[in-house]
Amino acid sequence: MDQGELQETAEYIARDERWGAHNYHPLPVVIARGEGAWVTDVDGRRYLDFLSGYSALNFGHRHPALVRAAHEQLDRLTLTSRAFHNDQFGLFCEELAHVTGTEMVLTMNTGAEAVESAIKVARKWAYEVKGVQTDAAEIIVATNNFHGRTTTIVSFSDDPVAHDNYGPFTPGFITVPYGDADAVEAAIGPNTAAVLMEPIQGEAGVIVPPAGFWRSVRDLCDEHNVLMIADEIQSGLARTGKLFALDHEDVRADLYTLGKALGGGIVPVSAVVGRADVLGVLKPGQHGSTFGGYPVACAVGRAVVGLLETGEFQARATELGEHLHGRLAELEGKGVAAVRGRGLWAGVDIDPLAKTGREVSMFLRDRGVLCKETHERTLRIAPPLVIERDEIDQAVDALADALTA
Repeated sequence: MDQGELQETAEYIARDERWGAHNYHPLPVVIARGEGAWVTDVDGRRYLDFLSGYSALNFGHRHPALVRAAHEQLDRLTLTSRAFHNDQFGLFCEELAHVTGTEMVLTMNTGAEAVESAIKVARKWAYEVKGVQTDAAEIIVATNNFHGRTTTIVSFSDDPVAHDNYGPFTPGFITVPYGDADAVEAAIGPNTAAVLMEPIQGEAGVIVPPAGFWRSVRDLCDEHNVLMIADEIQSGLARTGKLFALDHEDVRADLYTLGKALGGGIVPVSAVVGRADVLGVLKPGQHGSTFGGYPVACAVGRAVVGLLETGEFQARATELGEHLHGRLAELEGKGVAAVRGRGLWAGVDIDPLAKTGREVSMFLRDRGVLCKETHERTLRIAPPLVIERDEIDQAVDALADALTA
């Protein structure tokens, strides 16, 4: 950047720092426009988006079908609350249930709300259906999990940044090592309501569990009458090459939590989808949200479902994901300690002897590629599924340069 561009950017950043709470540490770039896999900053410089809003932008920035759906709905009706029916809600629920192969949909707004809702439903089911003693229900979770930042959710986080100094914490969670089916089995008891885990852990660095883990968990849940809840908020909706990351294991969950890409990067939309006999424990007045299932969210969500039904984005994530992982594998031993992931999703561990994740992210920014570190030395790579093969090469070449610069 030249001196004038730096000054312009610095003015925006200074305003953010002065008036916004410091709960994030963003890269020093100020984005003003986005289209497809590209964004443009306030000075007109273009960048390849290699993060996709942590998978909220699976279909790219301002996908025409999604923008059109939002505009058309904004011209008709924006909000009714759930005190009344609206003409988009039932259609959205039906279409989302159909594409996910589930029976019922509970609409919310954010991913954290979806997880909170799933926890409440699982506990209520445990008391009213399974017969667990009141206030004794337990939910099994995994080490290194990330499901959101509400007080209840951080109660079972083992990340000090997310967890520390927010107590007292919500009880009722048992933590086991991620990917260890024997530990899950040992943790199951008469009060176990559910197993809640990410099929692939995103915030932890795109951690893929051992093959067969999810089949074992499914069998254990069936054997002990325990709900299996898959948090597909980051991993779902075509990111890994299938609708759900869990589909790679040919396993079905009882409940799925969805968010991020469900709103197309336009509005926050989340949902819990799954068995009707489980979600059916909720009765009028027992759970809700003023904006959950509001018309604009449903209209955009329906357009997202329409894109998923074609299978185009699942196919792109599979084909381009193979190319991405092939290129990243070339960097192992050359500043990269390890590469993990599936589809167009990867965790890249930077060699401690090379650079920090922040240093690499800054170098990439200067080369016109936007990515971000997690846990100091891991880059979480998740480009929009509309990205092209040569754009992937451009980003990986920039990463290779960053590691040796």
